[in-house]
Amino acid sequence: MRIPAHSVCTAIRDDIVSGVFERGSRLTEEVLARRYGVSRVPVREALRTLESEGFVVTRRHAGACVAEPTEQEAADLLEIRMLLEPLGAARAAQRRTEAHLKVLRGLVRLGQERVRRGEGEDLRSLGGWFHETLAQASGSPALIALLTQLRHKIAWMYAVEHPARPADSWAEHGAIVDAVARGDAERARALAAQHAERATAAHRLRRMDRPGRTTGPARVRTSQHSVNIAGVRH
Repeated sequence: MRIPAHSVCTAIRDDIVSGVFERGSRLTEEVLARRYGVSRVPVREALRTLESEGFVVTRRHAGACVAEPTEQEAADLLEIRMLLEPLGAARAAQRRTEAHLKVLRGLVRLGQERVRRGEGEDLRSLGGWFHETLAQASGSPALIALLTQLRHKIAWMYAVEHPARPADSWAEHGAIVDAVARGDAERARALAAQHAERATAAHRLRRMDRPGRTTGPARVRTSQHSVNIAGVRH
């Protein structure tokens, strides 16, 4: 059985985003292969992919290391998102399927219900699912890939505070879905732009610098993180 590199890539990326691997720390193939229970081949391929995405850099005499983005690079990501998410919403209005609309409406109902009940624990994950589905509804593989990568990198660089008025946030989600359902691309674009601009205010930059940081091997949690290989063909 060969574990796909994309499964290993997802596992490493998740651990980078969640802070398991610190910025600037080394990522050795041997340690990663042991951690995820795979051979070094998919690890090597995964590191190449993560380097192309900007999560990993290769340094002379150190090899693969977790990237150390600057504050300007982080700020640029939010600006890019504010350009791409409205485009995705406009495309969704033109290309969405009934299946997309069903999921989007269901997520809005769930979000609004959680807000009414004061159950805010999973609102963030529901919001992430909403934006992921909206991107999928655009029908553009390139745009979907860009928005997915942006979400990962923003989650890595920023801590996001809960909105002061979550009911307003979910009302905005509902209005975007209504525009998408009507096929009103310009309305969907405008609403998504307003929503992205307001949501950006809740982002707080994570500390980029670590005084006294070394470039030694990445420090990881003691528990082993095996790759999910469900569905992998033997």
